[in-house]
Amino acid sequence: MLFYLKQPKNQRRKDRFVYLRITVDGKSKELSTKRKWLPERWNQDSGIAAGTKEDARSLNDFLESLKAKVYEAKKLLLDTGKRVTADLLKNLITGTGPERRKILEIFRKHLQVMNSLKNIEFKPATIQRYQTAFNHLSSFIKFKLEIDDHNTDYDLDLHELTHAFIKEYYYWLRGEKKHSYNSAVKYLSLLKSITIQCRRNGWLYFDPFADFKTNPKDIPVTPLRRKELEAIKAKTFSTERLTAVRDMFVFSCYTGLAHTDIKHLNSSQIVLDDDGKKWIMSAREKNDNPIKVPLLKIPNQLLEKYAQHPKCIESGKAFPVPSNQKTNEYLKEIAALCGINRRLTYHIARHTFATTVALRNGVPIESVSGLLSHKTLKQTLHYAKVIDEKLAEDMDKLEQKLETLEKQDALRDNLKLAEITTANVVEHRELDISVAVSKTG
Repeated sequence: MLFYLKQPKNQRRKDRFVYLRITVDGKSKELSTKRKWLPERWNQDSGIAAGTKEDARSLNDFLESLKAKVYEAKKLLLDTGKRVTADLLKNLITGTGPERRKILEIFRKHLQVMNSLKNIEFKPATIQRYQTAFNHLSSFIKFKLEIDDHNTDYDLDLHELTHAFIKEYYYWLRGEKKHSYNSAVKYLSLLKSITIQCRRNGWLYFDPFADFKTNPKDIPVTPLRRKELEAIKAKTFSTERLTAVRDMFVFSCYTGLAHTDIKHLNSSQIVLDDDGKKWIMSAREKNDNPIKVPLLKIPNQLLEKYAQHPKCIESGKAFPVPSNQKTNEYLKEIAALCGINRRLTYHIARHTFATTVALRNGVPIESVSGLLSHKTLKQTLHYAKVIDEKLAEDMDKLEQKLETLEKQDALRDNLKLAEITTANVVEHRELDISVAVSKTG
């Protein structure tokens, strides 16, 4: 691998193009770096710009990064069992030749595979998330290329999926589409899964997501306080839709079920144990983790309330559950009517169960982890972060107990002191009597 200066024909300018020559087994391929440099400032022996000026350092950094890409391309060919040739290395670096592929085309084919395995390998909700991610990516590429809205024939070469592209896409999701940080990161992570497949297939020799974080931020969810939960339970609503949403929300506050899990809950998933206790026995829609939750009195009453509901009889489901979007809209109304001055979403029910209902009433965190269908205790600790109030209450109880012990100790000491004082008085009296008798005698 060698960098050198090359003067094009019929060019009279002093500066020349910097070229890269790749040689494998005696066969060479050259490609232009699209950078120019002066011969008198070029070190021909080392193949780099001479000097320590800023422009020389900048060019040398660029050449070093290009050299690293050649080594990455070589490693990719070796890892995928392909023969390393100068042609293939050049094609991978430039994104040309028989290895040339398109971003949207690859994503589209992945969606086709997912749809062909719908309800077998992929859940409909998962496919929908990828479809939305594809739509956003497609819109961004159209925006980036300044394509007319009526034009549907557009795409980008896979090698253009660079770190700079990812940053632009992120800023577009945040600025143009007004997505939250976590939503933007979610769409980027789905694209990242596509790029991982491309690298494994040997189509992409570098990671465009290197040094780009795609981890969502931990956004704390404040559960309902006991008084807020009681206010929602006691409220009478004038419409059936609000009553039904309130009831299913309360059901989740006492079972920990997510919206999608209660949406699919049916009578066959309610089973009796040997002691006649009712349990929810199913699997989470999100990850197929088993759900095993014993029913308390309140959720059991709610199940019985809707057992004969026309929609439940028709669908075979436990509750007449609207979409997640509609449910959250209705919860906003419920919060306002109940005097709860904050945003109420269905996910708060799961946190309320974990904290207000379970942890704050002495249920061990290990048991709560099992009730929430978590695979690891680390997942449950996310919910435990919001029980600082309980820690404060526990410390208050400890302080009261310590104060009681101190008072008992003080009382005990006073009693001992009183006993000693009494004994001393008696002893002195006996001594006085003894002396008096002696004198009389």
